Amino acid sequence: MNSITENTDNTAKNAINAENKLIILAGGTGQLGQHIAGHLLQRGAQVRALVRKGSASQAVPSLRKQGASIVEVDYTNVAELTAACAGGACVVSALSGLRDVIVDAQTNLLTAAVEAGVPRFIPSDYCIDFTKLPAGSNRNLDLRREFSERLDKAPIKATSILNGMFTDLLTDEAPVVLFKIKRVLYWGNADQPMDFTTLDNTAAFTAAAALDPDTPRFLRVAGEVASVRELRKAASAATGKLFHLFRAGGLGLLKAMITITRKVFPQKKEVFPPWQGMQYLHNMLSGLPKLEPLDNNRYPDIRWTPVREVLATR
Repeated sequence: MNSITENTDNTAKNAINAENKLIILAGGTGQLGQHIAGHLLQRGAQVRALVRKGSASQAVPSLRKQGASIVEVDYTNVAELTAACAGGACVVSALSGLRDVIVDAQTNLLTAAVEAGVPRFIPSDYCIDFTKLPAGSNRNLDLRREFSERLDKAPIKATSILNGMFTDLLTDEAPVVLFKIKRVLYWGNADQPMDFTTLDNTAAFTAAAALDPDTPRFLRVAGEVASVRELRKAASAATGKLFHLFRAGGLGLLKAMITITRKVFPQKKEVFPPWQGMQYLHNMLSGLPKLEPLDNNRYPDIRWTPVREVLATR
């Protein structure tokens, strides 16, 4: 009789969990977080956005207007975070920062999720495959690896979303497509395949994964897989102007430049100093963190935006 009762209780719990669409979103005021919130709401989810106490971000009223509920939290207060996570089906982190955020704040959020009984956790990874890179090759990804090790030891189901580089960066922040001089800058091999995914596509996929109870430990996506040579073709097609390749040297030279730049301009408290971007580019051009296999077809309603379309918006 007891076993029948227990089975009935478990069935009821599973039914409740299957219907639970409350997603706890940390980092919802950031650019990626706002996109994730929007896609979650479009998919019929309830979004509880965790916002730092006293935040003056203009994204807060925007999130509230879209339909998200806002809860102010102190990321150093686990009890407060636990209360904020109560009833959630999944915690999605889009937090951005250095050790105090990626390791410390996320660890507190993870502890809170476990204590609140949240079954799933999506960390703030959204990058190339850091599991394939040697320690020390990328500071920001080393922090993600460190948190990933903590996450794997926690009694919660975890899923990391890996998307390569945000394609949006090619129009401005990443000095690869040089629009003024019509060149595509690179080091090493111009035919090395690399992964590019727009911020919005990444957010759409993350939202779908957050509502999917059967996700694996890692999901890998790429809006487009393109080499430097293919970036040149995309830039030419997008602008109607002929672009050329500009090889600055081998990967050894780029590594030396990173070392020098980091010594001269350490900017240790900056999340994305110039040398950090150079590290990321070196990683991608090395081919080591190439994403495979890709899971683009997991949610067929997502239309993947090619590089050419993004470059055309410049």
